[in-house]
Amino acid sequence: MANALLEVRDINVRYGGIEAVRGITMDVQEGELVTLIGGNGAGKSTTLRSISGIKSISDGEIYFDGRRIDGRPSHEIVAMGLVQVPEGRRIFPRMSVRENLTMGAFTRTGSMSEDFDRVFDLFPRLKEREKQAGGTLSGGEQQMLAVGRALMAHPKLLMLDEPSMGLAPLFVERIFGLIAEIHKQGTTILLVEQNAQLALQTADRGYVLETGEIVLHDDAKVLLTNDQVRKAYLGEE
Repeated sequence: MANALLEVRDINVRYGGIEAVRGITMDVQEGELVTLIGGNGAGKSTTLRSISGIKSISDGEIYFDGRRIDGRPSHEIVAMGLVQVPEGRRIFPRMSVRENLTMGAFTRTGSMSEDFDRVFDLFPRLKEREKQAGGTLSGGEQQMLAVGRALMAHPKLLMLDEPSMGLAPLFVERIFGLIAEIHKQGTTILLVEQNAQLALQTADRGYVLETGEIVLHDDAKVLLTNDQVRKAYLGEE
């Protein structure tokens, strides 16, 4: 774990008197696609929010690219190359597609033409709607825009929080195909997802979170055949 791009060491996170995350230790190696799966309220989104600096941890340590980041403000963490696509997309609805993408590069200087080209190559639909207001896009298109906006920041590690939530099945498959393509192009990914089947089929490794604690960790292919995972998350008996 010494060479991990991301190291989470024994973190606890509280909301008032409620301990939402307890003793989580996990890592993401450079070049990996790692998924964190679990049911509603398991603590998945809280874990990502803690890593990205949105939510403070009460105990433990978080390291990114060899530097400790817990306690740093979110914009500094983004500038270091750790970028989160939030649950619910949270695009700017009145801004155009292009303006939304430009906002993703707020920590950077210099030309963005190559970045726009990359995003539009990945998401041709966004190119077609470049001047449209983000709020007029479909749910799937808004998810593409949220991912594209994050890519404009040149992430070393891209964290995706429930990218398939609320999407039609056809768009879910497209989004996962695009996640696999982004990973193939060299971006390290930490994926939080309720669709355990697709997440584990796409990932290299997986962690299973229940009531704020990691209860299983293994190669994704191994977790796909695990009886506990199959019964709890894959709808199999």
